[in-house]
Amino acid sequence: MAQPEETAPDDSVRSHRGRRYRRRLRTRIILSFVLLGLGLTTLFALATLYVRSKLENQLVEQTLEREVSNLVEQVERNPDEPPFFLIFDARTWSPQNAFKVDPLYRDLPAGIHDVQQQAPDGSWHDYKVAVRQGVSPTGTPFTSLVRYDVTGASETGAKLMRALVLSVVLFSILSLVLGWWSASRVMSPVSELARRLGTSGGTTRPEALAGHFPDDEVGELAKALDDYAARLTEVVQRDREFNADVSHELRTPLAVIRGAVELLLSRPELDAKTRDRLLRIQRAEQQCTDLISALLLLSRNERGHGATDVARVAEQLFDAHRGQLGSKPLQLRVEGAHGQVVVDAPESAVTVALGNLVGNAVKYTREGEVVVRLRENAVDVVDSGPGLSAEDAARLFERGYRGTHAEHSQGGGIGLSIVRRLCALYGWNVRVVPGQVQGVVATLTFSPEPLPPG
Repeated sequence: MAQPEETAPDDSVRSHRGRRYRRRLRTRIILSFVLLGLGLTTLFALATLYVRSKLENQLVEQTLEREVSNLVEQVERNPDEPPFFLIFDARTWSPQNAFKVDPLYRDLPAGIHDVQQQAPDGSWHDYKVAVRQGVSPTGTPFTSLVRYDVTGASETGAKLMRALVLSVVLFSILSLVLGWWSASRVMSPVSELARRLGTSGGTTRPEALAGHFPDDEVGELAKALDDYAARLTEVVQRDREFNADVSHELRTPLAVIRGAVELLLSRPELDAKTRDRLLRIQRAEQQCTDLISALLLLSRNERGHGATDVARVAEQLFDAHRGQLGSKPLQLRVEGAHGQVVVDAPESAVTVALGNLVGNAVKYTREGEVVVRLRENAVDVVDSGPGLSAEDAARLFERGYRGTHAEHSQGGGIGLSIVRRLCALYGWNVRVVPGQVQGVVATLTFSPEPLPPG
């Protein structure tokens, strides 16, 4: 007959998404600048290190090749002539005097080698070593070695690495600051548009936004919002005028019906059957009047005020339903005293909200009882009907949905959707759950601060 306590998970999800996407554009701009700066400086640093290492190795290797070739040529021309070098340490040995050579270099094959050796002072040095074999004029094989100390180059490379890392960090920080500044500049008109849009709407005619912004993308967005606001305002205005006109035009014939019924009921010669029919017309007129008042409040989205005694409303609803029970074995009773629950709302709103719950309970309960139980700031409508199915529990407050027990009963399935909208307007809460033994318990909880009894 109704569904569990009404919640609004979609609204919370949309609100969360709204907060997330509200900051996303600014964050993306800042992050783009940071990543751009970091990426460019990193690529620059890597390219610099690669080029420096490549050129240095080529230079050292070419120099070593040239020096060792020169040494071989000198020995091949005249072994007795002492070799000469400018910046390299070199030596030549034959198999007979190889024992005089440092074992670290003695067995190196021909080619270029990286060697690390500790100097006499205890420091470690890095060397590039070139080795090549040759044959003297007398036919004696020999080995020539040229050694180049690259320790200074390694230290220079380490300093260059530290400088490049520092430049990457500094450029990244600069990119962050630049991105933050650019994002603030880019987002400034958007934030101003959001601020003006948030402060507008205080009047029936919203303030035009496009005039406050230049003719750019934000200005186009402001124009689109102005156009949308104008069309929306026109729709709302037409809706309000329609509701007001319908309310006025319907109240007039209802007032005529009320006056005619009261006049007829004042006649003493009426028989019981005619009086019952007139009373039924009178109750239907009052129900229409209350429904029109409630729908008018919903259309205007404004809360009416009053001091409505819920117990009295419940008794009036039961009196209206008792005349329609006929031979149906159903007992209607109210548990609670007058003045126990007093709500700050028009009687029409409380009557429509509670009346839909009571009407459903009476409609779907074939026998037994329907009880309106007053509690602190709430009212329960308990019936002994067929209960609540899972499908009903999930969809009963949807507009146009009719429960599985509706069968051929009258109604368009909009009563409980009106109850839900009234609860949203006044901050009430409606919940429908299966009874402990049978039937359904519908609970209407009013705002946390009820009016004091009396």
